[in-house]
Formats: sequence, structure tokens, C-alpha cells
Amino acid sequence: MELKGTYTASENRYDTADRMYQRCGRSGVLLPRVSLGFWHNFGGVDPYERSRAITHYAFDHGITHFDLANNYGPPYGSAEDTMGRLIDDDFRPYRDELFIATKAGYDMWPGPYGNWGSRKYLMTSLEQSLRRMHLDYVDLFYSHRYDPETPLEETLQALVDVVRQGKALYVGISRWPLEALKVANEYLRSRDVPLLIYQGRLNMLDREPMDEGILQYCHDAGIGFIAFSPLAQGLLTDRYLNGIPADSRMAREHFLKSERLTPQLMEYLAQLKQKADASGETIAQQALRWVLDQEGITSVLVGASSTSQLEGNLKVI
Repeated sequence: MELKGTYTASENRYDTADRMYQRCGRSGVLLPRVSLGFWHNFGGVDPYERSRAITHYAFDHGITHFDLANNYGPPYGSAEDTMGRLIDDDFRPYRDELFIATKAGYDMWPGPYGNWGSRKYLMTSLEQSLRRMHLDYVDLFYSHRYDPETPLEETLQALVDVVRQGKALYVGISRWPLEALKVANEYLRSRDVPLLIYQGRLNMLDREPMDEGILQYCHDAGIGFIAFSPLAQGLLTDRYLNGIPADSRMAREHFLKSERLTPQLMEYLAQLKQKADASGETIAQQALRWVLDQEGITSVLVGASSTSQLEGNLKVI
């Protein structure tokens, strides 16, 4: 796949704005109901021209939110490198129309300062991310996971300070337990850097943020919620109805274990397929719609390995 010429965004990219965008908690930010995640398919091992085609299609259809993290790839950092190339090649004229997020919290480099939630790690990582993405600031910076060893105040003050330094406009947290989320909300709000959004895994197979009261708390507190893995890394699609395809993520990667595809799950997928067929949808569209229909949901993060895959996901809007 080779894209010719200079990229010019579609003039019709905001034609569906009335149903595409959702207010993020009680903030001034509107996010697309479907956002594009760079966890997979945008690393150094992936074809750059395919990444260009997917991001062009996304932006041309109103997806303004790109979600990254320091260690997305593989290898680590390469998804942000790809974002930097995309900014230089295509999206620099549209920077002010994009809402770009990155994160730090998981392992990134060797030694004691390349992991978890210390001020040293978070602030150094963000500096590296900005260099890789060729940006002066990100719109949103997350603490990628809760650190049980580092004092919460240290992690949260680092988030406050990156906003005050102009390196991030907003801050968020991902996969923090409920009680730590409550502390974060109060701490950040008292320092005039309110918590914009919480990112958590939520899908029809994994409802932990609902079961633990996190989604309800975010809704009540005016914090946005963006769901990652809304398709359970591809389980909630037609992909595994008849077993494990040789070219599937389950066959190729360590993120999705084959033991998850139990007889009970395959029976459940068959039932979803029957319901989806009856309503003229795919299993994936049904699964995305289920997440989006939950009270308090701002957006779902989808990955895409092709423009046709993204096209199908956008049909839920």
C-alpha cells in the first residue's frame, strides 16, 4: 500500500459531529465516541503506509483522538515514532484538531527509573514521548497504572506539574483501584488540575469497572471514562467462531492466550452471532454498542489493522 501526494483531510470529516462526539465528564472536551488506539498495528514491525492509511481514514471520518503509550510497539517507543512520522508527513497542519494522548507506568527502559509511578519516571518518560512524536505538548497524559509502592501524592503531583509546565493539557489515570481513584480525584481537583478521564478495560466479557463501582464513580464525579479492549482483543468478533485461525492474534501473540477460548465462550459467541445476524450487525458492532450504551461511557478505543475494519466499527455511530 503506497499513498501518493500530500494528504488533505476530507472536508466532510465533521458531517456527523452531532452524533460522533461526547462530552468528557464535566469538562470542555468533546471526544469521538470511537477513538483510535495505537496499542497494536502501529509499531516498528508494522507497515508504515498501512498506518498512514488507517489514520487518514480515521481523521477523515471524525476520529480526532489518537491514544498511545510510551511502550506501545513493538519495539517499545515505536508507535510514538510512527506518530511522529505521521505528524511530519500528514497531520502537522491539523495538530489543533487532534487530541493526542500518551501514558507512562509500565516497563520502558532498564534500571530502577523506567517503570511504575515515580516522579522521575513519569516526567522523564513524557519528555521522551514528546521527542518521539515531534510534539511540544500532548493533549492528555496518563498514569498508566496504579503503583502500590510509590506514594500517591508523588505520582499525582507529577501529573499536576506536567500540566503547569505546558507539556500536557489534561491528565488521566488508567487501571487504578476505586479508592486510589477517589484520592486522585480530590488531590488533582484541589490543585486546579481536575482529572479529565479514567481509562479501563470494559467489554461484554470483562465488566470489572462496573462491578467495582469505578464507572459509576466517574459518572457521578464528572470524570470521563474511555474503554480499552471493548472487543476483548478480538474475541468479540467473528474471528474465533470456528476455533483459532493461523493468522489470528491468538495464534501469533502472547497478549491473547488460547486457553481463553473455552467451549463455554465459543457457545456464547455463537449466541452473539445469532443475535447480531438477526439485527443486521456483526458481533463486533454489537459489542461496541453494548459498551457505548453504558451510563458514563465517553468513548471506546478500537485498534485497526485495516481501513475496512475501522469502517465496520464506525457503523455503530
